[in-house]
Amino acid sequence: MEIIIGLLIIAIGAFCQSSCYVPINKIKDWSWESYWIVQGVFAWLVLPFLGALLAVPEGQSLFGLFAQAPSFNVWMTILFGVLWGVGGLTFGLSMRYLGVALGQSIALGTCAGLGTIMGPVLLNIFFPELNALDSLTFAVILGVVVTLLGIAIIGVAGGMKSAALSEEEKKEAVKDFNFPKGLAIALLAGFMSGCFNVGLEFGKDINFGELTNPMFRTLPATLLVTFGGFITNAIYCFYQNQVNGTWGDYKKTSVWGNNLLFCLLAGALWYSQFFGLSLGKGFLTESPTLTTLAFCILMALNVVFSNVWGIILKEWKGCSSKTIAVLICGIVVLVISCFLPQVISSLLPQLN
Repeated sequence: MEIIIGLLIIAIGAFCQSSCYVPINKIKDWSWESYWIVQGVFAWLVLPFLGALLAVPEGQSLFGLFAQAPSFNVWMTILFGVLWGVGGLTFGLSMRYLGVALGQSIALGTCAGLGTIMGPVLLNIFFPELNALDSLTFAVILGVVVTLLGIAIIGVAGGMKSAALSEEEKKEAVKDFNFPKGLAIALLAGFMSGCFNVGLEFGKDINFGELTNPMFRTLPATLLVTFGGFITNAIYCFYQNQVNGTWGDYKKTSVWGNNLLFCLLAGALWYSQFFGLSLGKGFLTESPTLTTLAFCILMALNVVFSNVWGIILKEWKGCSSKTIAVLICGIVVLVISCFLPQVISSLLPQLN
């Protein structure tokens, strides 16, 4: 029962993340770089900080925790956050050229597979005594493969959509639709975004151990990763403000109330995925397989819900029934990928 609860919590976080681009459409008279960094203040600084405080027991200090933790782990967690920040930047651009559904599908699919594999591999390089590679069991690898299969099927649906629609129909669904350019950006975004889970792996012991509720133990590391990502995004966005002459966006007092509200909402929805990931993993402790795959499951569910939003936002409007059938097939495979590894682990324990 606890495993079901854990997966449901992760699913709720995924649904929130997949919805975070909806409030952004309500932002008025700001350039991309301006609203992106403002929502980032909430998504990557304010809310992760508040979340990390939940992991601090009475009489202890969050900054004291960071000071006492191994400095190598702290800085590696931040470093991979900086690298993840590159993925966050290109992730937003993939939405621009492919739309919410297809852009998130390709980027998050790449992120799911690489993020799950890279964490234990890199951790094993620096700390071989931890035997991190032992977590990459047959069931875990199978879960990653099935997830990537689902993403590939959705990618096929995206290719069918691109081939079938006229230029006018593509622009109607996604204003700046460009499949080749968007595909390249989405793959880069997915690769770099996978660094988020690598950062969490390096920072997984940055907590107060038994004094911290298991549901909150990864939240301090999450703050360090998002802090690193904020640095990358701030540098780029402020550079774009300078190049494009958009510093004036911040002086438009008439839209501040509206834009701040929707940036806060977008940031809260985005952060919900990793808050939900931390809470959900607290219920998955009985299943090492699902604990290792939790990040991959989150990304898979992000793809499922992003495509639901894509249908609602009519990004698949005008596509043939065959294309929609392929899309639905991919979504079903992704849902199966969330449960199949646990079934395999139960039936074939000798493989783990």
